[in-house]
Amino acid sequence: MVFKRLLGSLGVGGPTVDTVLDAGTAVPGGTLSGQVHLKGGSADFDIEHITLELVARVEAELEAGEREGVVAFERFAVGGGFRLHEGEQRAVPFTFALPWETPVTELYGQALGVVLGVRTELAVAGAKDKGDLDQLVVGPLPAQEAVLEAFGQLGFGFKSADLEYGRIGGTHQQLPFYQEIELTPAPQYADRVNEIEVTFLAAPGGMDVVLEADKRSGFLSAGHDTLTRFTVAHDTVHQQDWRALVDGWLRQLVEHRSAYAPDPAYGAYGPGDPYAAGHAHSHDGGHHHDGGQRSGPGVGTAIAAGAAGLAVGVVGGMVAAEVIDEVGDFFEGDEEDG
Repeated sequence: MVFKRLLGSLGVGGPTVDTVLDAGTAVPGGTLSGQVHLKGGSADFDIEHITLELVARVEAELEAGEREGVVAFERFAVGGGFRLHEGEQRAVPFTFALPWETPVTELYGQALGVVLGVRTELAVAGAKDKGDLDQLVVGPLPAQEAVLEAFGQLGFGFKSADLEYGRIGGTHQQLPFYQEIELTPAPQYADRVNEIEVTFLAAPGGMDVVLEADKRSGFLSAGHDTLTRFTVAHDTVHQQDWRALVDGWLRQLVEHRSAYAPDPAYGAYGPGDPYAAGHAHSHDGGHHHDGGQRSGPGVGTAIAAGAAGLAVGVVGGMVAAEVIDEVGDFFEGDEEDG
């Protein structure tokens, strides 16, 4: 999707910019490529620099309540230092690597409601303008898809996904926010938890999987949240019995086990491995406080898990409409026919 806009700060007759991303779905840690198309205005202009900025719509919990805002989380200089002549058309190609913690915006080809964008900044003769904003679509890494697939096989369903401003304690989180994927409980856990929240913190060598359970209150005890963290390596995706591994994580999370030793028969890591199962920790910031390709039919109230995995299905168009509204609001004011 391309959004064109006349560079207003340069006035009538200034150059225009149109950034076009290459087709295909990006992945965290993968490359993003495309071209910045420039068209000269009614005079010559010196292009000082062309910068691409990755932005995200993020939620923050403040004392006054929850607020939403746009956060820039990476910048890349892709060109500049040349004169764009009157009426000249020029394409500036670019390729750069996305941060490993880049949020996932779609699963099985359907949007999750998380909104990312690529904003183009053009500096011309001392003036800067956010000249173009393009929607960025990011799919899951194989390990992320495997974990979500396992949740689906266990009977969990997709509820929602968002980005929370803040940092998770006990991790090597790099971005100023993290993604939460909220899941409805499987029948075997429905009497003990209201929902499970999954956060992925990927890095070149492996990925932290942070799980949080919003526990149900019992007859003599109040409900509370429980967190724990596990780490897996990217190169063992096809060696794991992910359903058994994730089920073990859930049992530790729900039953408050102090340690979890995966069954070696499942190809999981031993306690001495640098990517062994992690330990419980706390969240800092946000609403947390101290303390292969698969698809399947969706069933349930909104988006649910089928036997083939956490297949995304929409009932009544409600979820799809919310996603479209969010995207439209995010890009409002940056879209103009040109």
